[in-house]
Amino acid sequence: MFKSVTRSAKVFPQITLGSLRQFHASRRNDYKATVVGAAGGIGQPLSMLLKYNPLITDLSLYDLAPVTPGVAADIGHINVGGSSVGYAGDETVMKEALKGSDIVIVPAGVPRQPGMTRDDLFKINGGIVEGIANACSESCPDAFYCIISNPVNSTVPIFAEVLKKNGTYNKNKLFGVTTLDVVRANTFVAENQGWTVEDVSVPVIGGHAGITILPLLSQVENANFSEEDVKALSKRIAFGGDEVVKAKAGNGSATLSMAHAAAVFANRVLQAANGEQDVVECAFVDSHVCEAPFFASPVKLGKDGIQEILPLPELSEWEKGLQKEMMPELLEQIKTGADFILNR
Repeated sequence: MFKSVTRSAKVFPQITLGSLRQFHASRRNDYKATVVGAAGGIGQPLSMLLKYNPLITDLSLYDLAPVTPGVAADIGHINVGGSSVGYAGDETVMKEALKGSDIVIVPAGVPRQPGMTRDDLFKINGGIVEGIANACSESCPDAFYCIISNPVNSTVPIFAEVLKKNGTYNKNKLFGVTTLDVVRANTFVAENQGWTVEDVSVPVIGGHAGITILPLLSQVENANFSEEDVKALSKRIAFGGDEVVKAKAGNGSATLSMAHAAAVFANRVLQAANGEQDVVECAFVDSHVCEAPFFASPVKLGKDGIQEILPLPELSEWEKGLQKEMMPELLEQIKTGADFILNR
């Protein structure tokens, strides 16, 4: 039985000057991280969380918004090591911000609003992601790319096709960040079972939108779920984003939890690059585990990105039904993303 090892807490060592100095003394590499979309609702808290990561010594923040240098200056006052520099402007400025990056995290784009479909979101964000992928191909072709911009099921294929077009595609270094689905699954399962959330680990497969999100509750060790629990939890995890949009009364979507999830995933990618063994995370990647060319499932990470896409376990009959139900929608969303570049 495999398990995703993402945890909803314990992201970094306890943030004290002593622990940071000890961590710095033991590590082997320093990394430059660039956040594209750093002034937004996800970008600002994400940038702050990345500043705490001792593996990141050079934090580059880019956004069109003129406030971005101020975000970097604000974060720069936090009393942990490493630099933070903000860039605001056009594509030329973005390329400068990206230059030499080891990892690029991309929350850029318009967030989903009440009543907005994934198709509506795609029309706006597709072109944004295309421009970012072109800039990355030129400025940091060997970086790890962590895509948050929605709809992930379509924006990751867009990013891949642009990199292919530019001759810089490495399928082992492109990730759609689905960690928020795992974070929610861990939280909701812990509530349901009365467990400590830091000790819960739920693998989530499929995609990163609605019914394409499939938590594998059958893989949760020692859980005691009723049939009603499985149905309710599966739906709540898949549509958790709607819960946040509603709770914010139409004034935003999931930003803080997404920032946390992205910081968790970026940290795990860098830990693996830095030599940590047995790093396994769920991510939406160029995959072979089923008929979908991109699929979220647990992957083993290493120095150069994906070392291995782990085989799927034996699903429950309920999970098999959900996977079959999701597949046409997931395939269509992936095709929509790829065709955005291929049909020019």
